[in-house]
Amino acid sequence: MGHVFANIELSNPRQPDFLPIHVTALADTGALMLCIPEHIANQLKLETESLREVSVADGRKTNVPYVGPIKVKFDQRFCYVGALVLGDEVLLGAVPMEDMDLVVNPGKRTITVDPNSPNIPHARVK
Repeated sequence: MGHVFANIELSNPRQPDFLPIHVTALADTGALMLCIPEHIANQLKLETESLREVSVADGRKTNVPYVGPIKVKFDQRFCYVGALVLGDEVLLGAVPMEDMDLVVNPGKRTITVDPNSPNIPHARVK
């Protein structure tokens, strides 16, 4: 299976006059959080809320800025989340994908809205 990417829009709801940023994000269901590079956090003037300790692929632990809120939009769906500032590309983790009720089709290497709830995002709360 190859990598799956999604075209998303990122914006700062505290700065409504700022234009959104359109990016191609690596969709990773094994990751929880939205991760963004520092230059995107700077362009959107996202405020650092705290530091978070993260474990990276090689096992190292490091502290990174946690910024937000950030609005994430895919197709006609959106959510508000915090983001970890690290790396050189946008990583779309499970939390924003679940919040927007998106599904990964690994065979087609695409992200789509859940076909079982095409008009309104569904959330399982039981």
